[in-house]
Amino acid sequence: MQIDLSGKTVRIEGAIHPVSAALRERLTGSGAMVVDHGTPDVLVLSAPLLETNVFDWDALVASAQAIGASMKARGSGRVVFLLSASAALPVRRQPDLSARMAALGATMRTMAMSLGPEVAVNALGAGAIGTGPDDLCSGDREMIGHASVGRASVEEACNVALFLCDPENGYLTGQLLSADGGWSAGYGRNF
Repeated sequence: MQIDLSGKTVRIEGAIHPVSAALRERLTGSGAMVVDHGTPDVLVLSAPLLETNVFDWDALVASAQAIGASMKARGSGRVVFLLSASAALPVRRQPDLSARMAALGATMRTMAMSLGPEVAVNALGAGAIGTGPDDLCSGDREMIGHASVGRASVEEACNVALFLCDPENGYLTGQLLSADGGWSAGYGRNF
C-alpha cells in the first residue's frame, strides 16, 4: 500500500519493535519527514506488542494527549496507536498486557471523541506476527493456530497502519482495526 505524505511530518513515540520500525520506513517512503519534537501531522504511538516490565505506559498516554491537544488547536492531525490485538480481546496467558492494551484502546476512543473533528484518532491491533511460535514480535504463540488466514506479517500490519495515517482517510475515527488474520473474529475464544 502506498499513500502520499509529501510535505507532512510524522512523529513516532514509544516502543521500538519490527512493526514500528517498518512503519517508519513506509512513512518516509511515502514522503513524510520524521521529526522528534513539535506537533506533527501524524503521530504514531507505539506500545510494546509483547509482555514487558520496562515500559512507561503513563508517559505514552501523556504524550498522546498533549500532542493531540496541539493538533486540535492547529486544526488538523492524525493519531495512530500501534497496539496488540489483545486491546479488543484479552489473552488469558497475557492478562497484564491485555489490560494495558484495553486501557490504551479506551484512551484512543476518548481522544477521538475529544479531538474530533479536527483530529482523527485510531488504532492498529496487531495479532501474532512472526514466522513461527519462537520468533514472535507480536501476539501469543497460540494465536497462530487460531487465525483463519493462517499467516501474519509485519508488512500486512503496516498496510493497516498506513491506511490509518492516510490524509484521504478523514471520516474514520475512534476505531481499532485488527490485523490478526481473523483471530479476534472468534478463533481466540478458547484462550
